[in-house]
Amino acid sequence: MTAAEHTLRRLGETAIAVLESLNQHRLLSTAQVHELHAPRASRRWAQEQLALLREVGLAESTSLPGRRLLWHLTERGVDAAGTIPSRAETRRKVIVPEQAAGPLQKHTIAVNDVGIAFVRAARERGDECGPFDWLHEVAHSLGPPPGRRTPEQLISDAVLTYQLAETGGQTSIAYRFIELDRATRSAADLAHRLGRYARLYRRTVPVEGAAGGSAALWSRLYPVFPTVLVVLAGRPSDRLEDRRRTVLALCGQDPDLGESPEVEVSICLLADLADRGPFAPIFRTLADPGKALDWLGEGG
Repeated sequence: MTAAEHTLRRLGETAIAVLESLNQHRLLSTAQVHELHAPRASRRWAQEQLALLREVGLAESTSLPGRRLLWHLTERGVDAAGTIPSRAETRRKVIVPEQAAGPLQKHTIAVNDVGIAFVRAARERGDECGPFDWLHEVAHSLGPPPGRRTPEQLISDAVLTYQLAETGGQTSIAYRFIELDRATRSAADLAHRLGRYARLYRRTVPVEGAAGGSAALWSRLYPVFPTVLVVLAGRPSDRLEDRRRTVLALCGQDPDLGESPEVEVSICLLADLADRGPFAPIFRTLADPGKALDWLGEGG
């Protein structure tokens, strides 16, 4: 038995779940751990689980304004998480304290707020979306651009999976590419990035054993091409509303997106998503920017 496995055996089931959550989501506040794993328990419950992980050297915290703590795994914690056979996140990612206190912090916490909004909605509706149903920084190959040999990568901030409650004997699973935008780049840059999803949609790869045959690369990864869900944060709401209108207008002129109308783009504000949830009409879409819809494209 390795040292990591021995340490893991000392923990209870709940502490292991929190350990796995920190491994998958990189940085979580105490409030986020509480919301993800035991929203009906007291906040003290989450504090005790996190304190236990810190006591055995698997997690550490960074102080935030207002005496809040932000948690991440130590190298030993990442080793211990790697021994969990059922873990969804198999990539090894160690967050050092400098990263936890740096620019990564606000972005990662906001991406996790997006996931938590869907977890909360699933609990209320009887759907399935839990603490491990979104993965961070999922890379997709776009192939080499014209005139170059080095392939480009499109890295989604997260990919989220949500299973709606069965209706009429049928199960419906929705997939979303998550793009968290904190207005740190121009609206034109964001629109250009969204246009790259159209290139991913059109990217094909040879089919083994089929002479001259090819298939969409994305179809090897997803049953359907996920909608691109853009979540805006980091500025006052009126400025974000302006940014949303601008980005949608620029996307409407993007040649890649114009060539692939099958790629759906939907934009909301993080504050609206956190306060009202994804089933509220808080989204504006590239296909119909003048209409407020929910995340499934239905009217309010």
